[in-house]
Amino acid sequence: MALPVIVERGQPLVFREWTPGSLMVQGTWKIPMPESGEGVFPDLLIVPLVGFDREGYRLGYGGGFYDRTIAAMPERPRTIGVGFELGRLETIYPQPHDIALEMIVTESVSSKG
Repeated sequence: MALPVIVERGQPLVFREWTPGSLMVQGTWKIPMPESGEGVFPDLLIVPLVGFDREGYRLGYGGGFYDRTIAAMPERPRTIGVGFELGRLETIYPQPHDIALEMIVTESVSSKG
């Protein structure tokens, strides 16, 4: 299990191993993160989202961190977006840098978009 760490804005996320009892510190936007540890490359990412469309494209929280991170990983991980059904849109008008998620899970449904 690993948690995302923002090392620098505009750069890919780093994932640090997490276990119960790991020492946590306050990171960017006051989000707890592991204080230290080697970076790991997860094979599955649970990705937060604000909005999404039927093609699996997502709107995040504006930093572009997950698209940038997935694009930079040596092997593409499986990706599952988690959000609320009220965020479903006809389209988010994806840009060339946007990466579709394999699955989206809401309180109502789990499916591709």
